Amino acid sequence: MSDNKPVLELRNVDKSFGPIDVLHDISLKVNKGEVLCLLGDNGAGKSTLIKTLCGVHKPTNGDILMDGEKVTFNRPRDAADMGIATVHQFGGTFPLMSIGRSFFVGVEPTKGWGPFKIYDRKKANEVAVKAVQDFGITRIDDGDRLIGGLSGGERQSLAIARAVHFGARVLILDEPTAALGVKQAAHVLRIVNQAKKRGLAVIFITHQVMHAMAVGDHFAVLIRGSIAADFRKGERSREEITDLMAGGETMAALEAEIQT
Repeated sequence: MSDNKPVLELRNVDKSFGPIDVLHDISLKVNKGEVLCLLGDNGAGKSTLIKTLCGVHKPTNGDILMDGEKVTFNRPRDAADMGIATVHQFGGTFPLMSIGRSFFVGVEPTKGWGPFKIYDRKKANEVAVKAVQDFGITRIDDGDRLIGGLSGGERQSLAIARAVHFGARVLILDEPTAALGVKQAAHVLRIVNQAKKRGLAVIFITHQVMHAMAVGDHFAVLIRGSIAADFRKGERSREEITDLMAGGETMAALEAEIQT
C-alpha cells in the first residue's frame, strides 16, 4: 500500500433509482490526514452520496476505491469492516443509555466465563471516558452519566471518539454542526481537527460555509447530483462558495437588488 494513494476515492460514480438519476459522474478523493468538505444545499444529493459511500446503496455505474484498489460494498457492514465510519447529525447516540454502554453498544466488553459472562460496566466506563478525554472533552468524567444529559456537541464528540477507538480510517460526518449553538459547533470543529491530526481521512458534509472553511483542506460543491466545483483551501472566497452552492443565483439576486 502506497501512502500517496487516496484512502477513499470515487471514480465516475452514478446512482439511479429506476428512471430517476440522483448522482451523475461523481469523482472525489480524500487523503489521510485531510478534511474533504462536501457542500450542497438541501436536495443536492448529499444524503444519497453518503449512503453510497457507506454501503447502503451500490453505485449504478463507476467505482469506489480504497488505497487504490477497487472495493464493493454490498451492505454497510462491508464499509465498516474497511474502516469507513459515519456519524450522523445527532451522533447516533441513545439518550437513555449511559456513556459507557452507548460507546460499546453491540460490542460490549464482558467479564466472567462461559455462560456466566456479564457486561463489564467498569471497563466500558473507563475506556469510554478515556477515549473522549483524549479528544479534550474533560467535562465528561463519569461513564455512568446518561447520554441525554450531554450537549449536542458532546454527543457528536462521543460518536467521533467511538469511531476512532474502533479503528475508523475514513470518518464521514453528516451535518455535524447543524442545530448546534456557536460554542457547541466550535467544539465539534476542534474535534474534527483532532481527527485530522491523528491521520484520519474526514469527509465533512455541510451546507454551512463558515464551518467548512474553518476545517477544510479540499472542497467539493454538489448541485443536483453533480460536482459543480472542486477546489483546494484558499482558492475560493466565502462569497464565491456561497454563490456556487446557490447555482450562481445569490450574487445575481444581490446585484439586481442593489441596482433597483
